Amino acid sequence: MSLFGGIRSAVSGLLSQSQALGQIADNIANVNTTGFKAIRPRFSTLVTTQSSLTLHSPGGVQSKVTREIDAPGLLEASDSSTDLAIGGQGFFVVNSNANGTGDFSFTRAGSFRPDKDGNLANTGGFFLFGFPVTNGVVQPTNILTQLEVVNVAASSVAPIATSTVDLGANLQSSAATGATFDLAVGVLDKQGAPDQLTFRFTKLAAANTWQLSSTLATRSFINTAGNAVVSGTGTNILGQVVFNADGTLNSTNLTGRTINSALKTGNDGFTFDVDHDNSFATGLGTGATDDRVTITLDLGTVNTTTGLTQFEGAFTPNFVNTNGRQFGSLTGVSVSADGIINANFDNGETRDLNQIPLVTFTNPNGLVEQTGNVYQETTNSGFAVIKTAKTGGAGVVAPSALEASTVDIADEFTRMIITQRAFSANTKVITTGDEMLDELVRIIR
Repeated sequence: MSLFGGIRSAVSGLLSQSQALGQIADNIANVNTTGFKAIRPRFSTLVTTQSSLTLHSPGGVQSKVTREIDAPGLLEASDSSTDLAIGGQGFFVVNSNANGTGDFSFTRAGSFRPDKDGNLANTGGFFLFGFPVTNGVVQPTNILTQLEVVNVAASSVAPIATSTVDLGANLQSSAATGATFDLAVGVLDKQGAPDQLTFRFTKLAAANTWQLSSTLATRSFINTAGNAVVSGTGTNILGQVVFNADGTLNSTNLTGRTINSALKTGNDGFTFDVDHDNSFATGLGTGATDDRVTITLDLGTVNTTTGLTQFEGAFTPNFVNTNGRQFGSLTGVSVSADGIINANFDNGETRDLNQIPLVTFTNPNGLVEQTGNVYQETTNSGFAVIKTAKTGGAGVVAPSALEASTVDIADEFTRMIITQRAFSANTKVITTGDEMLDELVRIIR
């Protein structure tokens, strides 16, 4: 009869409102949880078969859980460069084990910090995984197991000796024979120790011809025969530089050179050897103790104004470019919008460590929530598609930012009041039904 059906309908209302209150409680509890997505109850009618069109058979209500996983939260600034957020669609790839042996999960909770080994992990204890970098080149993949844990423990960068020097300057065309112009260049040895290499251009009597010589402050040159070390305090003739009548570089004439030299392709420059510890024995070694460095000097392009020129006007150094770097210690890491993680060193060098991929799903609301604010792939969500940030509909990686919870505390309190009143109303139905049953029993008595 409808009396019992009404009570049963009210009981279903109590159950649904109880579940709604539990969801509200979870939302409020996670109002400050990074990347948390609010849970919403969705009610629908529960209809039972009617025995007659003139009769009503109460059914009640049923509730389902809706997780608004695709709803973006506000991005909040952070003072940590490893705090990451996603602007747009996508999830970070994480694993409970740094070696990748656990199940891969997906999250937007990007509060990552390095552990004792330098692996980035969030507050839920899940490790961030990214594309590997080999020899400075990112290796993208669409297979989860080929990703590697993101590690920021690059403590230092080794020094590199100077091996190339590119010069650009104007030598005054009206300079008298014997006039000299000096250009100082800083160079580094294999251990990153600095020294000064000074190039001297001396005007010769021959038209448009200059002698190029060089000195080293504390190092030495190795001569052509390879059996002696020229003192670093002396002046060493590298060769002659010849210009065209229009002031552009004609060639580098190496006739009369006194040190080990070889023409570069295009006759634009040459090489010479420097012994950085002034020791002939170790200077010509080939092992780990070898300190000799071959330096390639580039004076510009023949028949152009790139590099050395000879025009009327004051001696003007235009540029000096050298390679090499000193020893560097890690000062921090930075992350770009496309997810590239760079290690920054105090010598100005940077090194690409990993690239953070973003994973998208056809139906992100079909993911299953797990403890730790992570999600698992399901048949309802579709397969995980690994993408590079800013491509294929994936969002951008926002460094030094965190995604706030999508919970609105004021809205939750409003829902709580409505839920409480709905629950009380259903209890009133049960109480009324009980009283009516009692009346029915008293009729029999």
